[in-house]
Amino acid sequence: MRFLACLSYDGSKFYGFQKLNNQKTIQGEIEKVLTKINKKSVTIKGAGRTDRGVHAYNQVVHFELDIKIDENALKSAINSIIDKSIYIKYCQIVDKGFHARFSAIEKTYEYMINLGEYDPLRNDYLYNYNRHLDIKKMKQASKYLIGLNSYKAFVTGHNKTYLSALYKIKFSQNKNILSIKFVGKTFYNHMVRNLVGALILVGENKITVEQIKEMLIKEENIYHYNTVPASGLYLTQIRY
Repeated sequence: MRFLACLSYDGSKFYGFQKLNNQKTIQGEIEKVLTKINKKSVTIKGAGRTDRGVHAYNQVVHFELDIKIDENALKSAINSIIDKSIYIKYCQIVDKGFHARFSAIEKTYEYMINLGEYDPLRNDYLYNYNRHLDIKKMKQASKYLIGLNSYKAFVTGHNKTYLSALYKIKFSQNKNILSIKFVGKTFYNHMVRNLVGALILVGENKITVEQIKEMLIKEENIYHYNTVPASGLYLTQIRY
């Protein structure tokens, strides 16, 4: 029987999502618990492999179980023994054709930046940038990133393709905390963190709004933005 599980987790407590030898990971912890419940080895597939330090409100995984168990009973069983930095929000029986990653239509990531005074208590949960940014210019620059594009200039590592679609980039601010939401089809390695790093250069008035478009077209990090810290990144929603 194939199940879907939606979960949230505190990424600061793990070495990322993907299972690693001798390191504590999201995948490793979930598989350990499911194997105990199933009494037979279980492998999970996730909608996205978040990096070390990246958080999730609504990550989705799928897996197969040999036992018959009610969805709510499964949720309770997992939460009763899993690491308390992970929480299963719900479980659902799905058909054999469902895949947590490949069946996804849309994903939303949110990046949090502290523009105010340094906050040591939230350092694992946002980017303590602690300076002023020209948000108006950042918004203008972000419009060049919307649509179907090759995002090679904003991806770390090598892929067969860098093509994706960004449907929306939304800025909001609550006091000194700036939030930037990215809604799109596919997100590659460090893509959101690199996009934020490039937009920060605009906000610092170190590059122009149009130079974001230039990097997109030339497919190269020609203005040397920095990859922002993982601590500010959240996987917030996946739509199927």
